[in-house]
Amino acid sequence: METEKLNKVIEAAKLYYLLDYTQNEIAQILGVSRPTVSRFLQLAKSEGIVEINIKDPNENVESLATRLEQKFNLKKVIIASIPQFEDHIIKNYLGEKTAIYLQEVVKDDDIIGVTWGTTLYHVAIELQQKFVKDVKVVQLKGGVSHSETNTYASEILYLFGKAYNTTPHHLPLPAIVDHIVVKQAMEADRHIGKVLDLGKQANIAIFTIGHVKSDSLLFQLGYFTESDLESLNGKAVGDICSRFFDRNGKVCNESLNNRTLGINLEDLKKKEYSILVAGGPNKIEGIYGALIGQFANVLVTDQFTAQFLLDKKE
Repeated sequence: METEKLNKVIEAAKLYYLLDYTQNEIAQILGVSRPTVSRFLQLAKSEGIVEINIKDPNENVESLATRLEQKFNLKKVIIASIPQFEDHIIKNYLGEKTAIYLQEVVKDDDIIGVTWGTTLYHVAIELQQKFVKDVKVVQLKGGVSHSETNTYASEILYLFGKAYNTTPHHLPLPAIVDHIVVKQAMEADRHIGKVLDLGKQANIAIFTIGHVKSDSLLFQLGYFTESDLESLNGKAVGDICSRFFDRNGKVCNESLNNRTLGINLEDLKKKEYSILVAGGPNKIEGIYGALIGQFANVLVTDQFTAQFLLDKKE
C-alpha cells in the first residue's frame, strides 16, 4: 500500500475508533467520499492496523463456573458479576441469582429446607411466585435468639411459603442448647420431631456460610460459652446450620455439634439440590471447607470469590 493511502487509512482509523468521529465527518476531514472512508476502515482491519477484541464478561463467568464445577465436583455453579467486593452488595446480587435458579428447579411435591440470616433474607425477598402444588417449606435449624438480634427466620419462612403457595413449618427452638439432655428432650417432642424429620426429607436445602468472627450473626445470639469459643478459635473456618467445620470439612467440636438443633451436615450431602449461597472476603475459607466436605452440590457466589476458590491449593 502506497504511503499516502496508508497514512489516510491510519488517520481514518484513529478518528473513527479512538475519537468517535462519524464516517461523514472523517470524509470531510480527509477530503474523500464516505464510501472511501468505509473502505479505509475495512482495510485497517484486514491489514492488521486495527484489531478488535470484544470482552464478554459472561464468557469469563461461564468459564469460572465450569472450572469450579470440575474442581469441586459440583452439579451447578452460578456466578453473579458484582461491581464491588463488599458484603451488602454481594448479598443483593446472590439473592437475585439464587431466586432465579429456584424458579427454574422447584417443582410439584418438593420439600424445601431453608436456614436463616441476612443472605437467606436477600434470597427470600427476590423470590417470584411459582404455581406449584404440594410443596413444603421447612426450617432446617433452630433460630430462637437469646438476644434482640434479628435472625430473619420468620420473614424468610413467610416469603418462601408465599412464593410456593404453602404454610411453612417453623422450628421454634434455639440453634444451640447448653446440655445434650436438653436437646434430646426437645427432639423427643412429637411436633418438633416431625419438623426435624421433614428437614431430613427435604430434597432441596438452601443455606449459607457463617464466618467465625465476633460480628457474625450466630455469635451475636448468645449461644456460646467461653469454652465453646476457645474450641473454635483457629480451627473452624465457618459454620453451616450452626455446625462448625475446619478447612478440610471436618466437624471442629463434637460436644458443641451434639448440642446443636437442626439438620446434620451429613444429611446435606444426600439432597437432590444442596445449595450454598455465599461470597465475599470473610466467607472464602468457609466456602472452601464446605466444598471440600461436599456439603453442597450447587454453589451461588460472585466472580471474585470464585477466582479465589479456583486459586486455592488443596
